[in-house]
Amino acid sequence: MLGAFRSSQVALGGLLWKRSWRMSTTQKQGQRDRLRRVDNVIACVAESNVKFRALDKALALPTEHEMLPKDKYTTFSHKGRKFRKGQHHVPKWTRLTMRTNPKGF
Repeated sequence: MLGAFRSSQVALGGLLWKRSWRMSTTQKQGQRDRLRRVDNVIACVAESNVKFRALDKALALPTEHEMLPKDKYTTFSHKGRKFRKGQHHVPKWTRLTMRTNPKGF
């Protein structure tokens, strides 16, 4: 059909983009690998005896093996149920450092 009543993916089946509410095992493995790579970069820069404020902040962050699984795979959301949401629901979640969350959440 043409015009205003033509069929579309949204009209035929509901949501066009379906995203799982939990991360897949490959997404979790990729997240752990990214965290470890960032830890390695921070460690290499710290060994070079360079001093700057961003390095001090980075050294204060927990490393991948110190983080709880809850903090590795979810992040704070004031809209989310129980104030948490999966990191794969955050835009550009592979590029952001979300290692710290508000206390108690």
